[in-house]
Amino acid sequence: RYKIYQNQQKKGLNAGKWFARAVSDETFDLAKLAEHMSKHNSPYSSGVIKGVLTDMVDCIKELLLDGKSVKIDDLAIFGVGIRSKAAQTLEEFSLEKNITGMRLKARATGNLSTTNLKLDSQLKQQAEYQKPTTPGGG
Repeated sequence: RYKIYQNQQKKGLNAGKWFARAVSDETFDLAKLAEHMSKHNSPYSSGVIKGVLTDMVDCIKELLLDGKSVKIDDLAIFGVGIRSKAAQTLEEFSLEKNITGMRLKARATGNLSTTNLKLDSQLKQQAEYQKPTTPGGG
């Protein structure tokens, strides 16, 4: 699904132009995902599926924190990225001063690659754009 929005910048190449933004109308947690999966002709209950998914999440976290990447076929390769700032010399580099954060990275893989995603998706507008009734869009 997508939503149309207008760039609110006053200056620049894209000022005032219209774009599409991906939107999600619902988030599935593990329990809801397990319930959904159990309805796909599965012999397993949602409770069993949730248990397996919970264990999978724990193991993925453990592997990521150990410096491994984890590939879930046709979904993504998960890994950990580091944000750092430069040091002038090797001797000046320190973990405390130069590592500013970590992040979870996910790269689409297999059938979920960007090319296949474009081919397989059916884009639908979330709701028809309504022009604001007051100046400034509020």
